Amino acid sequence: MRFDLVDLKLFTHIAEANSLTRGAERSHLSLAAASTRIKNLEEHVGVKLLSRSNQGVKVTGAGETLLAHARRVIRQLEQLSGDLQEYASGVKGHVRVLANTTAMSEYLPAVLRTYLVNHPDVTIEMQERLSPDIVRAVQEGMVDIGIVAGNVRTEGLEVMPYRHDRLVLATALSHPLAQRRHVGFIDTLDYDFIGLPEASAIHNFLKRAAGDLQRALRWRVQVSNFETACRMIEANVGIGVLPESTASRHARTMALQIVRLEDEWAERKLQICVADLAALPVFARKLVDLLVEDGLGRQD
Repeated sequence: MRFDLVDLKLFTHIAEANSLTRGAERSHLSLAAASTRIKNLEEHVGVKLLSRSNQGVKVTGAGETLLAHARRVIRQLEQLSGDLQEYASGVKGHVRVLANTTAMSEYLPAVLRTYLVNHPDVTIEMQERLSPDIVRAVQEGMVDIGIVAGNVRTEGLEVMPYRHDRLVLATALSHPLAQRRHVGFIDTLDYDFIGLPEASAIHNFLKRAAGDLQRALRWRVQVSNFETACRMIEANVGIGVLPESTASRHARTMALQIVRLEDEWAERKLQICVADLAALPVFARKLVDLLVEDGLGRQD
């Protein structure tokens, strides 16, 4: 039984998007061509790989098996391309990274700047996600490298320590909680919060933490970045939960009070996780090496 690489990539794109149309777009194929390829692929293997409905497409049991193998084959070919890149010019590499909010905002920019200067022929696709979602994406082969925080289960992955940070409460100097040296998250929920967009990992993390206490966060304002959040907090519009490194940096130039959170989840141990380090393309392994080096050299 022989498989076409274009078909495997197309099937992977469709499965990840849950859409034949978006999968075809990612594969740079017309919808008709993509549909014909999937139909021929199903006839070739003799089973249905996708179930279609008005809500899109869903991978069948047989399709899940093909998807796992297709991702493995594609990763191996990317590794081959990366290894050959050491001997040939003009070959571009692509690394997919998922990270939590703290890593995205505080640590990765400097590391990626160094990496990209030294690897001008490599591009990086980086997105922010919650740690459990990052682990699942790495396990399923959807991304090459994940950076997660907290007590998240990472069975079956290779994990390396990266950084340490804490989540803290930031308030205006005149806020009632500013007089506290430490506070439980539950005691903050009677006050208005400044938050990041709903799509951000930290927004969803705090929403879940409040839900675990059977409470809801009172969002006063949602802003696009930590700096704007700190300015709103300084103006006493609301309070915010931020990475300690972020809060401390902005407290040097703004009138902010940093209050320690008592909750266990406030301690944040960041980790690098990959499915199989040896199977990564050489250019992706070099990024992992740089991240490990950064973590060892700058432990907080």
